[in-house]
Amino acid sequence: MPTNFTVVPVEDTPNPEYDGEIMQEEDKEETYTAAGPNSGEETPKETSSLISTDHDDSIYGKNMALYEDEIDSTPMVSSLLNKLANYTNITQGAVEHEEAESEDGIQRVTVNGPQMGTFIGVFLPCMQNILGVILFLRLTWIVGTAGILEALAIVFMCCSCTMLTAISMSAIATNGVVPAGGSYYMISRALGPEFGGAVGLCVYLGTTFAGSMYILGTMEIFLTYIMPNAAVFKAETGEPTGMQNDMRIYGTICLVIMTLVVFVGVKYVNKMALVFLSCVMLSIVAIYAGVIQSAIKPPNSQHRVCLLGNRTLQNSRFDKCDKTELINNVTTPTQLWKLFCIGGIENATCDDYFTHNNLTEIQAVRGLLSGVISDNMWGHYGQYKDIVEQEGQSSERASDNNKPGQNYVLNDVTTFFTLLVGIYFPSVTGIMAGSNRSGDLRDPQRSIPTGTIMAIATTSVIYLSCVVLFGACIEGVVLRDKYGESVKGTLAVATLAWPSSWVIVIGSFFSCCGAGLQSLTGAPRILQAIARDGIMPFLQVFGHSKSNGEPTWALLLTAAICEIGILIGSLDHVAPILSMFFLMCYLFVNLACAVQTLLRTPNWRPRFKFYHWSLSFLGMSLSLSLMFVSSWYYALVVILFSGCIYKYIEYRGAEKEWGDGIRGLSLNAAQYALIKLEEAPPHTKNWRPQLLVLLKLDSDLGVKHPRLLSFTSQLKAGKGLTIVCSVLEGTYMAREADAKLSEKNIKAAMAKEKTKGFCHVVVSSNQRDGFSHLIQSAGLGGMKHNSVLMAWPGNWKQAESSLSWKNFIDTVRETTAAHQALLVAKNIDTFPTYQDRLAEGTIDVWWIVHDGGLLMLLPFLLRQHKVWRRCKMRIFTVAQMDDNSIQMKKDLQMFLYHLRLDAKVEVVEMHAGDISAFTYEKTLVMEQRSQMLKQMQLSKTEREREAQLIHDRNTKSHATLNDKVTPTSDRVHMTWTKEKLIGERNRHREAHMTVRDIFNMKPDQTNVRRMHTAVKLNEVVVKKSKGAQLVLLNMPGPPKNKGGDENYMEFLEVLTEGLERVLLVRGSSREVITIYS
Repeated sequence: MPTNFTVVPVEDTPNPEYDGEIMQEEDKEETYTAAGPNSGEETPKETSSLISTDHDDSIYGKNMALYEDEIDSTPMVSSLLNKLANYTNITQGAVEHEEAESEDGIQRVTVNGPQMGTFIGVFLPCMQNILGVILFLRLTWIVGTAGILEALAIVFMCCSCTMLTAISMSAIATNGVVPAGGSYYMISRALGPEFGGAVGLCVYLGTTFAGSMYILGTMEIFLTYIMPNAAVFKAETGEPTGMQNDMRIYGTICLVIMTLVVFVGVKYVNKMALVFLSCVMLSIVAIYAGVIQSAIKPPNSQHRVCLLGNRTLQNSRFDKCDKTELINNVTTPTQLWKLFCIGGIENATCDDYFTHNNLTEIQAVRGLLSGVISDNMWGHYGQYKDIVEQEGQSSERASDNNKPGQNYVLNDVTTFFTLLVGIYFPSVTGIMAGSNRSGDLRDPQRSIPTGTIMAIATTSVIYLSCVVLFGACIEGVVLRDKYGESVKGTLAVATLAWPSSWVIVIGSFFSCCGAGLQSLTGAPRILQAIARDGIMPFLQVFGHSKSNGEPTWALLLTAAICEIGILIGSLDHVAPILSMFFLMCYLFVNLACAVQTLLRTPNWRPRFKFYHWSLSFLGMSLSLSLMFVSSWYYALVVILFSGCIYKYIEYRGAEKEWGDGIRGLSLNAAQYALIKLEEAPPHTKNWRPQLLVLLKLDSDLGVKHPRLLSFTSQLKAGKGLTIVCSVLEGTYMAREADAKLSEKNIKAAMAKEKTKGFCHVVVSSNQRDGFSHLIQSAGLGGMKHNSVLMAWPGNWKQAESSLSWKNFIDTVRETTAAHQALLVAKNIDTFPTYQDRLAEGTIDVWWIVHDGGLLMLLPFLLRQHKVWRRCKMRIFTVAQMDDNSIQMKKDLQMFLYHLRLDAKVEVVEMHAGDISAFTYEKTLVMEQRSQMLKQMQLSKTEREREAQLIHDRNTKSHATLNDKVTPTSDRVHMTWTKEKLIGERNRHREAHMTVRDIFNMKPDQTNVRRMHTAVKLNEVVVKKSKGAQLVLLNMPGPPKNKGGDENYMEFLEVLTEGLERVLLVRGSSREVITIYS
């Protein structure tokens, strides 16, 4: 009961200025005086981040007095709704540059609420990120190389993958608010920090290499189609080395400029996004306008292709597609003649193929209704440096006298279907742009699914229609001409544009610039989100930012990685790399949705309803298939990379609980496995030690014997369950904090000793009951312990209280009653730690009685661990007088052979000898000590009664008069019954006999025989195994009569005397090892 009370007078009209103050002070004092600072009856409550502790106590006190004790830990509904209504996301993009960081934390400037709708906030950003460099630079080449049908298959597969991923992403994005981090946040919160971190890094690297691809595309447009004369390296025609070097130089310069722009101000990049998108849309409109114009009006002669036989010529080095021309009625050789011939017309030495084949000039754009679609329907794959040829064109075979690469259009790479898939897939990425801007949306849960799916559908229609229209309008050799060398260095898709090819060239240039800036803006923020989550310690430096919130260090790392992609120097080589990273991301987005759907967790309530787990699995399978189709070795590298990141996070940083699906999946799997696991004992072949480790704690609630945990980990070769438990005495209400602290200390000791398992601390009125409850109830279902490991109670003879060894013997009895094995480690503090390596020595097994084979299984398990690996195993057994020791040794060797155990066998003969005086004296001392302990353990009242009894008897014997003795005060006040009188007389008689005869008693013959066995067996064991690293002995059972418990402890002490490390093993009498397979 509290001894302190505070009385606060309550008036009818309290002063509102002081009302709240009085209530606060009263609450504080009442809490302290009633419970006390360490009483444990006031459990601290966790406070939600949405709970405002700044409230008007006077209002709550007047209207909600019934709940006044809950207000500090649980909010009023009005406060909660106010917090939720004013909640804004931490978003990427335009909001972040308005943040100001101080030493105390991030202080955000008040910004306008999100006002973007579906079209501006989701649809247009996704369109800008999806439509880009591949559409303008590579789609025509893919159509010409693969043919219309295979190109449609490529586009359809890739678009289907992104559409299925968008459906899964919509379900995840509408299952709650998605702050900064975009896909990383969704995957990490759905699949856990391990998957989230691994895939988050994949998204980051994919976005970074996308920046490299866009910069390389920008430089390719600049150097090939805008300013070809700006090239620094002049390589031979057809050789890619010169162009790659130029792209490396100019690409690095472009990267530096873009990095500076992003560093100076992200808001300018975001404001220019609409301008860059306008360039993309204008270019696409120009393509469709050109298609319509080609159908209405016959193609003009602006773009024409010159063929020599069926070979396509580079027409940038000549003006006319003729061998000779008539100038002033004189036939003169043309510039084309001079490329293939040496000398004049009359005495010229010409290339054989040039001599035997005619020149033909065809239109680059044939028109929509020309019927060229039939020629472009099938693929035309070629080898590296093969000449691009026109099918159906007549030609005569002849040898080439000059280098063919000087004048013909050549393949710069060996083409095949899977290569084209890897190059094309980056053109459909960018579907996460809308989810990354969820904080800027008026209604994210409506806008993200609608806008993303509409953008994917629109871009899919554009890509599919462009494949058909390109194949229906443009000549096949022009389509297969990657760099437009056959049309005077004009971009192939630009030949179709209306009103001018420069619309496509300029539009694609600015489109690539804008996409590169967006990549350099988004990638550092993804890395910053990963770093700030703290799941990868080595990335923590990249979580810092400058005063306006910009991730400076992350931007520098992004630029460095982007430079690696630029140094590759080829868009075709970079595209498959980022395809792998994005496909890995899409794979796990689909997996996250499928897992959450199948688990049916209560929190899985997405507003987007048009999803199904089968669609998610289809998207996941398609993503995985596209990875290996694009490049199987890149796929293996990315999977290995993700696996390494997963294991690293699992090992170092995954101490996050985000309510993710993998945790839920583990819970469901564990529940399913436990239900399937029968509670019946397992088959002998499946038996393994499932350990219940009973620890004792010191006064500071630390582990008293940490070596016991180390020994537990050394037994883990059995791959069994480990439950580490301890007991605190008291009540749970009073010691709840101590129990949590004890669990924390035990877990720290388990981590230090490399012990994997579960930890549990119970609070009980006494240790005996606590251990009893653990032996009975530890585990769950069929996953229960079958063995108990504990330490020998050291110094039990010197202990002030006999509870230590009594609890030990009770635990032995209860373990036996539960049909569980018992392992008792004696001298546990001398056992090796997990860091020790025993260079030599033996593990000696003394097999006295057979109780299931656990005695032989344990050393085998220990020798699997690196601590005991070099120790040899020896098995000793005892032969009696009438046993054939030679035959016993042969039988034991054969038994071990069938058990597949490598051990040395020795049979020790113990002859029946006379009981020595030492044994007799030791037994006598043991029993005398036992009787003295009984005397010492009498209660205070009993000792007073014994003293009174002795005093009465002495008085009676010395009295001169035979008067009646006056009854003592305690007897005067006692009410006696017949049973009590008889019991009291017997007790007094026993006590009187003990005092009188304690030094004249004779030892019990049963105890003498047991002591004789212990002494003789100890002599043999010490003689043979004194130098052993570990001795395993059969542990004899405790006496059925509890009166001999202290004698039992003495027997065990004598049995193990003189041995350094001993493991007493008491089996469950169930076979745990078998000779059968």
